[in-house]
Amino acid sequence: MTHRGRVLIVDDNQASVDLLRQHLGKEYEVEAAASADECRAKMAAFKPQLLVLSAMMHGVDGYDLCRQIKCGAAGDTVQLILVSEREATGDRVRACQARADDYLVTPFERDDLMSRVRVQFRLWDAQRQVMIARDQLEICARELEETVSQRTRQLTATQDMAVFALARVADSRDPETGEHLHRIRYYAQTIAEELGNGGLYAEQIDKQFLQDLYRSSPLHDIGKVAVPDSILQKPERLTPDEFSKMKQHVIVGAQTLEMARDQVGPGTFMDMAAQIARYHHEKFDGNGYCAGLSGQDIPLAARIVALADVYDALTSRRVYKSPYDPEVARDIIIRESGSHFDPAIVNAFLTRFEAFRNAVECPESLGSFEPVACEDALAVSPA
Repeated sequence: MTHRGRVLIVDDNQASVDLLRQHLGKEYEVEAAASADECRAKMAAFKPQLLVLSAMMHGVDGYDLCRQIKCGAAGDTVQLILVSEREATGDRVRACQARADDYLVTPFERDDLMSRVRVQFRLWDAQRQVMIARDQLEICARELEETVSQRTRQLTATQDMAVFALARVADSRDPETGEHLHRIRYYAQTIAEELGNGGLYAEQIDKQFLQDLYRSSPLHDIGKVAVPDSILQKPERLTPDEFSKMKQHVIVGAQTLEMARDQVGPGTFMDMAAQIARYHHEKFDGNGYCAGLSGQDIPLAARIVALADVYDALTSRRVYKSPYDPEVARDIIIRESGSHFDPAIVNAFLTRFEAFRNAVECPESLGSFEPVACEDALAVSPA
């Protein structure tokens, strides 16, 4: 049996409560609270996944209540949309400072409300999976102290589970991406191994880099959980406004992964994953998004995944295009060397192009792909 999501409306205006309940009641379990005290009591008993909180109630500062909830024990387990009649930038900034997950201005359209609510439930699910993965990692860490080998195997398996549990939240929404996550990981690993054979970046490509890249690269598009289906699956060219919303996935993805990194602590593959998510749409000449970085200011892992992602997009079927042949994709990437892509990374791609071609023509070979140990990977001769 599938359980419906739970929404708690916090508002002392009965008309507003009735309107929200009418919109949300068909898809979600809905409860209401008319005061801060009732809100806290309902949170403990009802355990909502989402709060829709009025910023202006009698005797209650909605912004302060928002901050108290998000900074409290339940803050990591509930998403919160702050609702206000004000749309000034200062009010939006204040909502952000209060740690609200979204800010909705009344009057609103039903479709806009439902879209925002669905996004918050996707983010709640992603955060829940992060917390589950964190708890499992902690359990593994205690159990695996018996032997170093057992600890390494089980910790690695748990990390991979966490990566794919998170990555598939976004990837599963596109029915035509197929084995996209496996391919991205394979392409990125192949480029990194070649860069480690010598040249400009050889000293940066060590065993830890290869392992972190293997685990983090599938998370590059996790931020797409915040992109509406109408944009993500649109077969036509996006409008400027739609493209602006699409670009926000790099920020949402980085913030989600930074939250996960903060849960498990720095120095894990989540550091690289957050960098990849934030910067994999930057371009070598500085004309990418959203930070506008250029050259080697773009993290190396993000530059590697940028090429891997474009090659996979070119050679895969999408709602808006048929797949290109590997040779056509290769020629496009060559033309973009020095503008979109780092020339050194393009050269590594060209050296190992047969591996890229084979991954498109024989996708079943990816099923057995495993990361190569660093000391072996750096000794592999060009394919």
